[in-house]
Amino acid sequence: MSVDLRSGDWLDDNRANWDERVPVHVASEFYDRAVLRSGGSQLDPIARAGIERLFPEGLEGKRVLHLQCHFGSDSLSLVNLGATVVGIDFSEPAIDEARRTAAELGVADRARFIQANVYDARHLLPEPESFDLVFTTWGTIGWLPDVAEWARIVAWFLKPGGHLYFADGHPTAWIFDDQGAAGGEASLPSVKYPYAASEPDVLDDPSDYADTETVLEHARTWEWTHPLSETMRAIRDAGLVIEEFEEHFRLPWRIFPAAVPLGEGMFGWPDAKWIPLAVELVAVHPEH
Repeated sequence: MSVDLRSGDWLDDNRANWDERVPVHVASEFYDRAVLRSGGSQLDPIARAGIERLFPEGLEGKRVLHLQCHFGSDSLSLVNLGATVVGIDFSEPAIDEARRTAAELGVADRARFIQANVYDARHLLPEPESFDLVFTTWGTIGWLPDVAEWARIVAWFLKPGGHLYFADGHPTAWIFDDQGAAGGEASLPSVKYPYAASEPDVLDDPSDYADTETVLEHARTWEWTHPLSETMRAIRDAGLVIEEFEEHFRLPWRIFPAAVPLGEGMFGWPDAKWIPLAVELVAVHPEH
């Protein structure tokens, strides 16, 4: 399926869905930002440990580009850790909330937020090879039709020696029905979607992961499952070198009804490591 990366029903539907989610998420306990307001970090345990490994001396003086930043909680967490951050998201309400929170925290001089489709980033932020880190985590490339172009954009912004930090749901997890099997909450999910589909899944789902009581009006979304081989090949073909790759059996939202709390806001399988639920990857822009 050929998709216009800069316009079309896929972009309009997904943007309307995420615009509607913003006030729901701002009001939810899932995105409680008390730690952020106290000067701390809301990064989940996987991303927090990954950033600490990548920058053991901290983020002071580092310039970070956060792609698909939602309303900036992780962006501002990186600011609280010392970085200067540019956050990009396609939702105007999300960017408005990110700017408002940055002003509230008194860090607007180190947190710049831009409303943009990620595929337009090079046109709206013409700063090639200017970032030490491109950061993108949790629910990102599944909304994008072309992961190869995404990888080229990441590489375009990275300084030589700069890094991509990427964490997301594992593509094997996306083959399952996220509503669970007929046996109820404790039942393992059933297979519903192909692992390597040539077409997007166009879904009508009014639910929201942050507030189970919410019924969204703009329920239609377009989602793509990108196999690991596709994502890793895209990163390699963009000229980046993969330094770290890890699979995890936990992630920071309840992906299936059968998933159970594991502490620190993480969820995983109740009694066995059935399949990995998350993937984590670090790549570097070679200096030579």
